[in-house]
Amino acid sequence: MKKIVFITLSLLLAVSFWNCEKDDICAEGTPTTPRLIIEFYNAATPTAVKNVSNLKVIAPNRTDDGFIFNEVSKIEIPLKTSADITTLNFIQNGNTTNTADDNVDVVTFNYGRADEYISRACGFKTLFYLNTTNPVEVTNDGSNWIQNIIVTQPYIETENEVHVKIYF
Repeated sequence: MKKIVFITLSLLLAVSFWNCEKDDICAEGTPTTPRLIIEFYNAATPTAVKNVSNLKVIAPNRTDDGFIFNEVSKIEIPLKTSADITTLNFIQNGNTTNTADDNVDVVTFNYGRADEYISRACGFKTLFYLNTTNPVEVTNDGSNWIQNIIVTQPYIETENEVHVKIYF
């Protein structure tokens, strides 16, 4: 009896692997929804890359930790896949316990979206296309630390290139 059960289980296992197709597993490294790549530059010397320190990026009215960046010149942030707009607070000195020196610039990204089919196992990824007339807005509160924003690549299809440059 044990032998019959073992053979039956072995056959079921073999048939299940035999019916497995390449698309049943989403391979590691498969391109997924790309994040927005932002590089920071010195506003006084526009060709010089500049590191940001104690930068916190978080959606307005959120209380979680958001994204913290320290001593980097390039960051990656996700855009909303369910809307054509993403608004984020870019908080200079936001990674410190002293909130008195926080300088918040509200940055809004305006874009269109297109879903692209990857495979049965991976599903879809969303590609973004920054709006040509008004791709990025910074709310002016009178003490902006961000001096200028330039879109260098409006098509956000990969994470292999810089999409936006921020000068401060």
